[in-house]
Amino acid sequence: MATTLDGSRLDVLFTALSDPTRRDIVARLSAGEATLKELAEPYAMSLQAVSQHIQVLERSGLISRGRDRQTRPCRLEPTALELAASWIEESRRTWSERMDRLDTHLARLQERTEG
Repeated sequence: MATTLDGSRLDVLFTALSDPTRRDIVARLSAGEATLKELAEPYAMSLQAVSQHIQVLERSGLISRGRDRQTRPCRLEPTALELAASWIEESRRTWSERMDRLDTHLARLQERTEG
């Protein structure tokens, strides 16, 4: 599966994505860059609270912040999402194979009892 480094990185990624506000921010940024103020608009929380969510997302590598004159627009970093998606797909494949083997085993058992 994943190496220890990847495992630690995945922990940080999934922790960041465990919060619905942060998932909303990631979804919003999938449409393009946005400033802190733009990201905060839909929420009934302070700019400071949204800024803290952004900091968590930055530390996880899911987003980065640029510099454009007086603003620091946030942008999605797809590589981090690709790491999470890769791990999920690998886990899905592993469990699918295990379920297929279980189905085969159960079918053999049923054949023996019917035969």
